[in-house]
Amino acid sequence: PAALNAAIKASRHPVVVRVDGHGMLSPNYIATAVRLLEETGAQNVGGIMHAEGENAWEDAVAAAMTSKIGVGNAAFHTGGQAGPAETVYLGVFRREALERAEGYNVEFIRAQDWELNFRIREAGGLIWFSPELKVQYRPRPSVKALAKQYKDYGRWRHVVARYHAGSINLRYLAPPTAVVAIAAGLVLGAAVTPWALLVPGGYLAAITAGSLPAGKGLSLKARAQIPVALATMHMCWGFGFLTSPRSLAKRVIASRRPSLAGSASSSSETV
Repeated sequence: PAALNAAIKASRHPVVVRVDGHGMLSPNYIATAVRLLEETGAQNVGGIMHAEGENAWEDAVAAAMTSKIGVGNAAFHTGGQAGPAETVYLGVFRREALERAEGYNVEFIRAQDWELNFRIREAGGLIWFSPELKVQYRPRPSVKALAKQYKDYGRWRHVVARYHAGSINLRYLAPPTAVVAIAAGLVLGAAVTPWALLVPGGYLAAITAGSLPAGKGLSLKARAQIPVALATMHMCWGFGFLTSPRSLAKRVIASRRPSLAGSASSSSETV
């Protein structure tokens, strides 16, 4: 987030396009985004985080990341109709919105985009999702890398919830609830009654069944790994959420965002 703020401050233009290292913009992405900004009056527009793999494991992760059983009803993952959104992938911003929000909060190592979009919405700005915009995304190449990614996502999403009251919803509570329920089922199943094992067993059955439509068109090897990807995403996100230290939220709340004031905005270039 500090580097993003530095790039924004060094630029001179009224429209700012965020592009991350894992993403590849589709043809006419910027032109389409600028048109959508004009048509909708939005402060930020974005589209689909279109995950695509280069091997069986990455294909499995991509399928998990673009399925509702993997990520819920997040339109920027699963697609959907154009309309207002809580957040979008990457984003094409009106510079004035970034300046009013004083840029990204540099304390948010993860979830800085969700947190920024929340503040833009709280100030009355519109965040707009459109399936016309698509960014190809390369998933993490191993179970370990995916686990770390989603643990950090959950950890920092809890910080956002502490920092902004009312920013949490049931979709974000599903993974930590699943972690607690499965852990309780395993402990009770071993110590009290085997009937408790129905909880983790039911979860495994659900992600296995859910992986079937998600893996349509993929190789057998990739389809077999989708449940592993789903469980890694769910459990690590939930674990990160549950174990997120309160000290992170205290540090974030005590910090102040660096101002982007003073950066020029006269040019029509785009970065």
